[in-house]
Amino acid sequence: MRTVAVAILSALVGGGAAAGAVLLLDDDEGGATRTVVQQAPLARQGEQADDGALTPAEIYKRDAPGVVFITAEVVQRTQSPFDVYPTEQRGESTGTGFVINRDGEIVTNHHVVENARAVTVRFETGKTVPAKVRGTDPSTDLALLTVDPKQAPLKPLELGTSADVQVGDPTVAIGNPFGLDQTLTTGVLSAKQRSIPAPNNFTIEDVLQTDAAINPGNSGGPLLDALGRVIGVNSQIRTGGEGSQGSIGIGFAVPVDTVKRVVPDLRAKGRVDRAYLGVTSATTTQGALVQDLVPGGPADDAGIQPGDVITSIGGTKLSARDTVPRIMDKLRPGQKVGVEVRRDGEAQTIEVELERRPEQGSLDTVGP
Repeated sequence: MRTVAVAILSALVGGGAAAGAVLLLDDDEGGATRTVVQQAPLARQGEQADDGALTPAEIYKRDAPGVVFITAEVVQRTQSPFDVYPTEQRGESTGTGFVINRDGEIVTNHHVVENARAVTVRFETGKTVPAKVRGTDPSTDLALLTVDPKQAPLKPLELGTSADVQVGDPTVAIGNPFGLDQTLTTGVLSAKQRSIPAPNNFTIEDVLQTDAAINPGNSGGPLLDALGRVIGVNSQIRTGGEGSQGSIGIGFAVPVDTVKRVVPDLRAKGRVDRAYLGVTSATTTQGALVQDLVPGGPADDAGIQPGDVITSIGGTKLSARDTVPRIMDKLRPGQKVGVEVRRDGEAQTIEVELERRPEQGSLDTVGP
């Protein structure tokens, strides 16, 4: 669990599931009045309710069978200067995932199954089956699990798109906050194109923000639109400060379009190989101002300098939409690209051979 303002959502507890508090309200009066409220469909902003939008109850009935409770037995190794050998700490990480096809593939967060020795998946029916970690990508905090399709009651969720969502659109989250499985919460899309820290200290781009209540244990669960389609993977929350770990209405989801790009690589190779330029930069109206270079990195070796303003990479001009990280995400290690820069007011093109991004970022490698 991160202790900074943005908190990772998995619940890591030693030897037991996370507990939640439930407040029960009783009416001691002699008589009771029952009010029945008819749920209205979740319409997109500016649309009528008859566009096919579903009620939260309809979305839950259709999609909850495809949402699973994940338990991972994890081991963390620590090395003390006073110990000859590393010390192992065992625990249990719990989170959420969702089925994406009938082959038994399940998407969740990387941090839910990180350092896992064994993983089990429990379905809505109560059936629990073992799962294998097919691959993980800490740079997007995504992981792909597989279960035996003959053993599991698979109900794949429909994947939508995160490109067309609008601020104000209704959102639904289904997950297992604090170990309370199959919990539904509703809200709206609060913002788009947020950036959040990845577990390996790089940055996840184009993140969706929602005010649907998301708490520890929701990690890896689906964020759904008004038609019950997955538009994101719930990953992080912003808490109310030190000592607060619950939702204050600011949750973040990795966009489903990122999932669609990452899953094929996880399926084929178990990892994602990303191109690496080795710069830290600040976006300006003219381009990306190079602030620092990783010593011996691709940009440094090619002759890019601090103070240069990168205006295009591989023929793609930088803009508010196409930033350096987003352009790099479309390129591959080993690729040679022309990086156009402005130096002392003059334009020049520098050829750079991209490398494979390091597994772990740091203060020196936080850039793309």
